[in-house]
Amino acid sequence: MNSIKIDGQTKIVGLIGYPLAHTFSPGMHNACFCELGLNWVYLPFSVKQGGLSRTIDGLRAIENVQGVNVTIPYKEEVIEHLDDLSQEASLIGAVNTVSFSNGKATGDNTDAKGFMASLREEGFSPTGKDVLLLGAGGAGRAVAVSLAKEGVSRITLVDLSIGKVKGLASQIENSFREVEVRPARLEEITLEGIDLLINASGVGMKKGDPCLIDPSDLHSGLFVYDLIYNPARTPLLKEAAKKGARTANGLGMLVQQAALSFKIWTGKEAPIKVMKEVIIG
Repeated sequence: MNSIKIDGQTKIVGLIGYPLAHTFSPGMHNACFCELGLNWVYLPFSVKQGGLSRTIDGLRAIENVQGVNVTIPYKEEVIEHLDDLSQEASLIGAVNTVSFSNGKATGDNTDAKGFMASLREEGFSPTGKDVLLLGAGGAGRAVAVSLAKEGVSRITLVDLSIGKVKGLASQIENSFREVEVRPARLEEITLEGIDLLINASGVGMKKGDPCLIDPSDLHSGLFVYDLIYNPARTPLLKEAAKKGARTANGLGMLVQQAALSFKIWTGKEAPIKVMKEVIIG
C-alpha cells in the first residue's frame, strides 16, 4: 500500500464534530485513498460549540476541500449553514455528509443506508418487527427513517429531549402512516415483545457511562444494536450478551456509511475490505 503524499493538488475531505478522539474515520478513508492511488487526504476537524458556522464558511472557501463528514453534535445544526439538501437528508432532517463545489455546500445522509446495510450483514430483517430506539438525535433520526422504510411494525422512541422525540415521531407518522410510533420515557418502557433494541445515543462512549436499560429486563429474544463502535463493547452490549441476546456494535454501520460518503466525494466505489482491515485488523 502506498503512503499519502501531500502536494499542491491534494484534495481534502474530513470530519467535523466534537469530541473526535474516538474516531476511526481518518484511518479508513486514508487507507482507501492509498489503495486506489488517489491524491486525497482525510483529516479530523475538531470544532467546539459556537464554531460551526465559521468552519463551514471557511471550508467552502478552500478550493481543494471536497467535503466533510459531520458527527456529534452537529448533524442537525449543520443544515442551516448549507445551500442544498439531498432528498434523503431532507426526509431525515439530519446531515452526515457535506460536499463542496464552486462555493456551494450540499448536505446528504448516508447513515440510514449504512445502518440498513449493516443490519443485512448481520442477517436481521426489521420488516414487521417491534423496535425500541434510544436517542432521537441525528443518528437516531436516520435509523428511525431507515426502519420505517423497511416496514417495521412499531417504533418506541426514547430521548432525554421530549421535543426531539415528539418531532421525530410526528415526522415518521406523517411520512410512513403504516408504522406505529410511540414516544416514551426511559423509566416507563418495557422490553416485552421488543425484537430490536437500538442505542443511538452517546451513552456508553465514555468510561463510567451506565447501562441505559435495567439489565434484568434484557432477554435472549432481543437483537441489541449499539451504534457506538469505540469502545467495541458498551455496558449495554455486555449486559445483553450475558442474557444471551444477539449483539452488534456500530462498526458495520461506520464502514457502510463511510463507503457511501467516499463514493459521493470521489465518484468511486470504496474498497470496503480495506476499511474493515483498518478498524478490525
